[in-house]
Amino acid sequence: MSPRALLSVHDKAGIVDLARSLVDLGWEVVSSGGTASLLADEGVPVTEVAQVTGAPEMLGGRVKTLHPAIHGGILADRSDPDHMADLESRGIAPIDLVVANLYPFAEWPGVEMIDIGGSAMVRAAAKNHAHVGVVVDPSDYPDLLDELRSGNLLSESTRLALARRAFSHTAAYDASIMAWFDSGLPVSDTDSGSAAVLPDTLHLSLERVDELRYGENPHQAGARYRWAVDQTGWWDAAILHGGKAMSYLNVFDTEAAWRLVNELGDEPAAVVIKHANPCGVAVAENISDAYRAAHGCDPVSAFGGIVALNQMVTMAVVEPLSEVFTEVVVAPAYEPEALEALRARANLRILEGPPPGRADWILDLRSIDGGLLVQTVDQIDDDSPAWRVVTDREPTDSEWADLALAWKVVARVSSNAVVLVKDRQAVGIGAGQQNRRDAARIAAEKAEGRATGGACASDAFFPFRDGLDVAIDAGATAVIQPGGSVRDDEVIAAANEAGLAMVFTGRRHFRH
Repeated sequence: MSPRALLSVHDKAGIVDLARSLVDLGWEVVSSGGTASLLADEGVPVTEVAQVTGAPEMLGGRVKTLHPAIHGGILADRSDPDHMADLESRGIAPIDLVVANLYPFAEWPGVEMIDIGGSAMVRAAAKNHAHVGVVVDPSDYPDLLDELRSGNLLSESTRLALARRAFSHTAAYDASIMAWFDSGLPVSDTDSGSAAVLPDTLHLSLERVDELRYGENPHQAGARYRWAVDQTGWWDAAILHGGKAMSYLNVFDTEAAWRLVNELGDEPAAVVIKHANPCGVAVAENISDAYRAAHGCDPVSAFGGIVALNQMVTMAVVEPLSEVFTEVVVAPAYEPEALEALRARANLRILEGPPPGRADWILDLRSIDGGLLVQTVDQIDDDSPAWRVVTDREPTDSEWADLALAWKVVARVSSNAVVLVKDRQAVGIGAGQQNRRDAARIAAEKAEGRATGGACASDAFFPFRDGLDVAIDAGATAVIQPGGSVRDDEVIAAANEAGLAMVFTGRRHFRH
């Protein structure tokens, strides 16, 4: 008996050549619907599924392959005499290879794009991989044919590998359907939202797209995965123009830098990131001045950091950038001369990329023992209507500009965080402290007197006036914070005593 292959694909790339090659190798090809019509039109001998089942398609094509003559042929355990007796008694011939891929639900989500027959065939063949091969990706056709030509059979290891890909294919497909169902769930934009806005279950499907040099440390493995549910990010479109391969921390820190610089608006802006924390941020008249100001915030910490720029890199940027050891520079574009000059630095990774996406439904996932911690992503409330001045004095225009920048930066600094800004340049950043006074003290020490007349931002309320007093001593004349402490009145009074303008945002930005 000739081996039989069942071909039923939505993505028909390469299917005619595959079918013709199988026929040349002595296989019988069975097919349905559009695949069968295509093969017949191309002169490939093909047996219609309806001829095998004795039942024509029905329900507008919803039912074609859901029949014992198909699934019995796929699922029969060739080593089980009872199974083979069942096939013989019903006149069913075994099916040795299933080639199928599913409707493109992620591209055109809807009820009619939920594939039933295709999913059932793929899962059945993958379950019975001890005897049946299953192929879901046209890129696997050449290797499949090479192996069949060498022995007309697939090896056990090949069938196992193909089965894993098949179950991965159906898992991603089901995850895309679940994402579609969940997309109708409301996502709270208030602090009262919690688990109520999150789905009862999560169905995660990711595919590895990059192997990284190593993980957080050289003894750890690292890789970049992306959602397999037809989602891509700016990393998938990024171009690495030069430098070594990316490590885990290079990717992690670059993501932080690129997101922050793209949150700063359209004016020329630069960000320097070290260990996922900003150590320099500035907005200026041109991109080279923005970079110089950002680097000037904390030159010591900038050594070995990540630089992100929101405008084209010019030769005016290359000169100061070349004076500092930098791991990665990322920007939307590069002047040809600037790119050539940067490529001369063999260890500098030069990335060009589009802006990062901002979806309405984004989840932040962190591993814990036995599961995940899940939350919606913290979005920066840019100049929200909820902001209110709580002191006797209103901020000046220049103070408002510094307050707005300080608030954006502090939201992306590890908690407890305090940021000092003067003339739209971060001059002091205190990050990751166990108390707010120490965060303010570190920010003031790094500012070295440059915060005079500038703004101070705190990612959460000042529980005591001591943290505010540090900012006052550093020369800040305007403060932005969430408010909400039982001692707010004391802190407001301290600000009024010093003649400060203070703004409450009503929203905190803890970051761990």
